[in-house]
Amino acid sequence: MPLQKSLSNMDNPKVEKMRPALNEVYFMDTYTLIHILSGKGSIEVDFKNYYDWKDKVIYLEKGQYIKFLSNDFEIRKIEFPNQEKFQNNEIRVLFKHLISLGYIDLLECDDCQTYLTNTVFSNHTSDILDISSKQWFWQNPFHASKDEYQIIFDIKDVIDKEFSNHLTNKELVSFINSKGYNAQTLIKNKIGLSVKNLLGNKRLTESQKEIAFTDKSIQEISYDLGYKDPAYFNRVFKNNLGQTPNEFRENFDYKNRDLFTQNIIELLKLHHDQERSLEFYADKMHLSVKTLSKKVRQKMNTSLGQLIRLELIHTAKTMLLEGALIHTIAQKLNFEEPNHFSRFFKHYVGIPPSDFKDKKYNL
Repeated sequence: MPLQKSLSNMDNPKVEKMRPALNEVYFMDTYTLIHILSGKGSIEVDFKNYYDWKDKVIYLEKGQYIKFLSNDFEIRKIEFPNQEKFQNNEIRVLFKHLISLGYIDLLECDDCQTYLTNTVFSNHTSDILDISSKQWFWQNPFHASKDEYQIIFDIKDVIDKEFSNHLTNKELVSFINSKGYNAQTLIKNKIGLSVKNLLGNKRLTESQKEIAFTDKSIQEISYDLGYKDPAYFNRVFKNNLGQTPNEFRENFDYKNRDLFTQNIIELLKLHHDQERSLEFYADKMHLSVKTLSKKVRQKMNTSLGQLIRLELIHTAKTMLLEGALIHTIAQKLNFEEPNHFSRFFKHYVGIPPSDFKDKKYNL
């Protein structure tokens, strides 16, 4: 078992504010709500990176981990030691993630925002789960009915329980059908993945955890996950992640705390409003553009260009919510014309900056 810095203690449930350590890996021992109070940049959950989490509430289930790739985050954490609560079909949608994280956007949920701002947390903390699940269904991320969601999450439950039993895809589908679910088309239509994809993603995530957080040999891990041929496991892993298992273990750098991620994030904070070129950041990091791009992809699962855009969008949103004029923001972020900024913002956010600004005041 790996050394773990836990965010929870099931014998002593608590609600607390904290400033998580940069690049520390926090493992979930119980179901946990994390409310991002402040901070910007990337967070990592189960080897996926996510951005722009201010004023959002994230839900993590047992066995997941979270890592903060910036040192200015402040969070509120609520742990739920009552495991029976999570047998509720309305609640599991928050914690059992299909593609990306389950979350609630507080800018769209007045009840959630009021509760998290005003509630005395020592009493009735589970009420936020009921409020949040209603909001999640209202957000309706996969455009499905409640009945369809229950079928989809029933299938996910089966996959999470059976993936390690060395079932083939055909055997898993047969197992699902034997339970009375005939949902392959439903899953494909609603979340864009097949049952085979969901099973493969689960196995891949669990293999990454075994590689990153244990000292097991790659051969042992491949056998544990149902791969009869370690060479085949190596090929599958590299085809999905662009790295061999050994390269992944080295690049994740769980024990040594490589400062690369911290350094590139700090550079982006300092210079994103004026510098867009990859060459600028490569020069600051004393690397070639090709090497920098490769390392960003390996360590942060995204591109440097995407990181620059996300910093620009975050700054723009912050300034809009603070009441700044569009032409002021465009000038601050080094756009030649305000309309250039407006097109950029709409392209990546989905709405014009004026609509985003109005949304704040119409909540």
